[in-house]
Amino acid sequence: MDIIHGIFNTYAAFFDWHMWAEVLTDPVSWGLIGTLVILEGLLSADNALVLAVMVKHLPPKQRKKALFYGLIGAYAFRFIAIGVGVFLIKLWWVKLLGAAYLAWLSIKYFIDKSKGEDGEDEAESGLKTEGFLIRLFGTFWGTVVAVEIMDIAFSVDSVLAAFGVSEEIWVLLLGGMLGVLMMRGVAGVFLKLIEKIPELETTAYILIALIALKMAASVAHYEVSHYAFFIVLVITFLATFVVHRINQRKMTEQEAAAGKKEE
Repeated sequence: MDIIHGIFNTYAAFFDWHMWAEVLTDPVSWGLIGTLVILEGLLSADNALVLAVMVKHLPPKQRKKALFYGLIGAYAFRFIAIGVGVFLIKLWWVKLLGAAYLAWLSIKYFIDKSKGEDGEDEAESGLKTEGFLIRLFGTFWGTVVAVEIMDIAFSVDSVLAAFGVSEEIWVLLLGGMLGVLMMRGVAGVFLKLIEKIPELETTAYILIALIALKMAASVAHYEVSHYAFFIVLVITFLATFVVHRINQRKMTEQEAAAGKKEE
């Protein structure tokens, strides 16, 4: 009964207008929400591409419908996951498992990167699932269910990362909801940004590793202040642009050297 009562109180807090007003007028809260939105955009750019591939066999009108239904499902899942998660994340072992999962995501990314692998396996997995569901539910509804499943799978990573950044209900809700919109609405912008500055993708997973450390530290009752987290965030992004400039310069020098050899 205590668990049910705790979850009920969490959902009741969603409609606490005093907390809503406090979040909207607090610059720190907006900074955290912005962090979640940027992180979501960087992590979801490839995910949006996978979803686009999954619906491309449908007629144009049905593609929009399938993605829209998937968007509704993603919002519903976020609302449920954040509501239940705010209660569960207070349990130290849940927080520790979350930190371990985020750390694994980051480590896996760097292992795959060292092997020269990309997101093709994820797309192939999604298409295999889609094929089975189409046989089960028909072309349109099978695609919708597949998109919903992929949306939920993508949301798990984002929700866990959000809890590592903040445990404030309205911060998580606004960051999560804006993040879903970011994935669908301007994913193309982030894809182009990553194409121009590929190091940003690596930065996203470095941030995931830092969030995992932050979450693990809180288990040991060591809380990292929001200001310290922002400073680390800014330094990480500045370092990304510096590394990008260095890599660009090296590439230019290599191309110039290759051109001289040809002459």
